[in-house]
Amino acid sequence: MNNQNSFNIVERAIAILGLVGTNAFFGLPAVANFSQKSSTQSVVNQPLLIADSHSKDIVATAAEAGQFNTLAAALKAAGLVEVLQGEGPYTVFAPTDEAFKALPAGTVEKLLLPENKDKLVTILTYHVVPGKVMSGDLESGMVKTVEGSKVEVKVSDADVMVGDAKVLKADVPASNGVIHVIDTVIIPE
Repeated sequence: MNNQNSFNIVERAIAILGLVGTNAFFGLPAVANFSQKSSTQSVVNQPLLIADSHSKDIVATAAEAGQFNTLAAALKAAGLVEVLQGEGPYTVFAPTDEAFKALPAGTVEKLLLPENKDKLVTILTYHVVPGKVMSGDLESGMVKTVEGSKVEVKVSDADVMVGDAKVLKADVPASNGVIHVIDTVIIPE
């Protein structure tokens, strides 16, 4: 099965789970830009349009964004929706649908199966850091995730990397934390 057919299956699963979001979230002007650590440091943001979502929790923000449908389905399958709707605060490095699409064919479908829930929880919680860590607070080094292990963050003049993922858009506000959009699903070792 090729990646496109695999992703179509995931899209159907998302629709069945009732998690297909609207694109309204991305239809508004951008308000979140990556803060600079110094006057010489800059981060290239991809042209994602982000609306102010201070009144919505992390899960609602992801579900309504239009580019996080696979993440929203995975959170539901893993039983993490209520956790990430909680008080927090949390920092979520959120892979886009394109990031999930780039995984080997069949990976997402397998992870969404009930018998793989523990593995899915491990992967998803590896994308979450306790507390609200804004882009201006990010520094190069190891950061402990909710999963329990650490992920490497590299801050440079050109970009910010979290594991093998590049931050595309930072500081997407939510009522219980912040989302940093990433281009790759990061997998704990």
